[in-house]
Amino acid sequence: MKTSLAVWMLVIIALMTACNAPKKNETKTDMWNMTIKPPVAAVKPHQRIVHGDTVTDNYYWMIDYFKQGPDSTEVVNYLKEENAYLDTMMTDSKSFREKLFQEMKGRIKEKDESVPVYKNGYYYYSRTDDGKQYFKYCRKKEHLDAPEEVLLDVDELAQDHPYFSVTGFNISDNNKLLAFGVDTVSRRQYTLYIKNLETGELYKDAIGGTTGSSVWASDNSTLFYTHNNPQTLLTEKIRRHILHTNANNDVTVYEEKDPSNYIGVGKTKSGRYIFISSQATLSSEMRFIKADEPRADFKVFQPRMKEVLYDVKDLGEKFYIVTNLNAKNFRLMECPLNKTESTQWKEVIAHRPDVLIEYIDVFRNFLVVRERKNGLIQIRIRNISSGKEHYLHFEEPAYHASLGANPEFNSNTLRYIYTSMITPQTTYDYNMTSGEKKLMKQQEVLGGYHAEDYITERLYAPAGGGTMVPISIVYKKGFVKNGTAPLLLYGYGSYGVSMNATFNSSRLSLLNRGFAFAIAHIRGGEEMGRQWYEEGKLMNKKNSFTDFIDCGRYLIKENFTSPEHLYAQGGSAGGLLMGAVANMAPDLWNGIIAQVPFVDVVNTMLDASIPLTTNEYDEWGNPEADKAAYDYMRSYSPYENVEAKDYPNMLVTTGLHDSQVQYFEPAKWVAKLRATKTDRHVLLLHTNMDFGHGGASGRFDFLKDIALEYTFLLRLEGIVQH
Repeated sequence: MKTSLAVWMLVIIALMTACNAPKKNETKTDMWNMTIKPPVAAVKPHQRIVHGDTVTDNYYWMIDYFKQGPDSTEVVNYLKEENAYLDTMMTDSKSFREKLFQEMKGRIKEKDESVPVYKNGYYYYSRTDDGKQYFKYCRKKEHLDAPEEVLLDVDELAQDHPYFSVTGFNISDNNKLLAFGVDTVSRRQYTLYIKNLETGELYKDAIGGTTGSSVWASDNSTLFYTHNNPQTLLTEKIRRHILHTNANNDVTVYEEKDPSNYIGVGKTKSGRYIFISSQATLSSEMRFIKADEPRADFKVFQPRMKEVLYDVKDLGEKFYIVTNLNAKNFRLMECPLNKTESTQWKEVIAHRPDVLIEYIDVFRNFLVVRERKNGLIQIRIRNISSGKEHYLHFEEPAYHASLGANPEFNSNTLRYIYTSMITPQTTYDYNMTSGEKKLMKQQEVLGGYHAEDYITERLYAPAGGGTMVPISIVYKKGFVKNGTAPLLLYGYGSYGVSMNATFNSSRLSLLNRGFAFAIAHIRGGEEMGRQWYEEGKLMNKKNSFTDFIDCGRYLIKENFTSPEHLYAQGGSAGGLLMGAVANMAPDLWNGIIAQVPFVDVVNTMLDASIPLTTNEYDEWGNPEADKAAYDYMRSYSPYENVEAKDYPNMLVTTGLHDSQVQYFEPAKWVAKLRATKTDRHVLLLHTNMDFGHGGASGRFDFLKDIALEYTFLLRLEGIVQH
């Protein structure tokens, strides 16, 4: 058959179009100026020899800032060069970033107030004012019509500080004193202050090097607090401070000798006891005294047992214990006040292989249990005297429910919070006697948000070994599942932390521009029970990475998206996830956002002087003491496994003062990627020179980081003008 000239022309045009079309994962050149040269980090070979394995690290020198402080100008200059490069590459979208920032800020009600919480004769709440970054901590006596007392004006305190965090509000039993912690550096090292609420005087009892939290004894003059190691930031000591005395003379009432344990101090809900907790990933131990005997020696509740965790609640006439003793998903036990050893524990709620007990709250007449089944929260309420119980009912396929502030032991009202990917945070008061539910507040989203315009689903992706990984997803109505839509897949998968399907008003800026947003509930979290966590840690860590990759492939298979439009995001240990999946499946993603990423795993876990390293041995392994742990860690650590191949477009963020994942990890990783990768895709590093792990402290400033991330994604999709 003779082909017509017109047909041949169409064929030629189609071929030319195919040849000129961007290849998978290739940056749209009209959106980025690829002629701009990125910074080149200095190469200074440093040898590491562990277990006979020699590794050359060309960028080890970047650790200098925390070794030498401000005198280490070379690494600071490099980070500033990277910031300048990002600014230059993003210049064309500067106005769009500002538009996104204003758009997201515009959804937040600036003048707002939290739901008041009643405790010991006062209603406590915080409120925000128009144009202010922080808040005012307030109370009213006995009823909500009483005059307002502003206990702490954080907006005023934060003036002249680029970063300001206040935490640990702790009121004495006589309602006259407020203890609170302040961090102005973003290293999570807080100074404790004490304020007289009757006179407004801020006492001179400033106590440095703490976690910011504290506990008053019943005498209203003794304060217990947790003291940190100034270098490693480990919680090492519980100290006792006497009002109006020099903190240098404070007595250490407990010192933790195991560097893998976190410690803290708190008071039971009844107010009768003060407990010191010491907990690692695999074991825990608690000590206690009566709150009205602050000079007494703390008594061990139950000596630590290998691979046994427990937590204690005071019910008044007995103790409740949540423990994994012979119960992988935990069970509830009870014991007398004077016989606390495990041989005296009696079972109250048995272990169930398909239900994880996460937490309990106790009231004089009721027990409330937060459980997790099939990845979703259940709230179980039991009348202690009658034994009758029931569950709260939630209808959406993907949601999150949590217990709110319930400080009153004698109350029959439970405050809980409900949210989903389409339902803003909603606070309820529930009468546990009558079953009556009262709406107290729903997060207001300005600008006309309507939940019915969006759809949320619960999906399950097949992964290795027949595992089915839950995925929570949200998108706007009109989203077409034909493989052409952009989708952002988020993951974490570490420490047994479950990623919950919650609402985020900022996310609407993506959904309204055609994106779907999904959470991969991968192993390493505890969504599907304690075994879900254990299958994603230590020598099973790679399951977290392959689960995430399998979720991405499943979403492509189901036509939610395609590799040309699939994006991944994770932070901290989720940033490790990002680095791993970039190495393992680079062709699967068009772009990756790695926030404060833990990507230099081997070097960090070999350095016990780095904050939190020794606390993490049970999570990742000890590569110095265990060759098998070293070899396995080395096989997945993103920094160790950068190769000469094409990588996706990437945006990497960090903070110079980060105490959790220190700045040099992402900085080294980006430098090595620049020197090694073979593609011409965008690679950007943004270092916040004022903040740390959690980013900006103000309630609006953090939106600037989100605006940067969303601009990066939308620019890759070529829709920054929308």
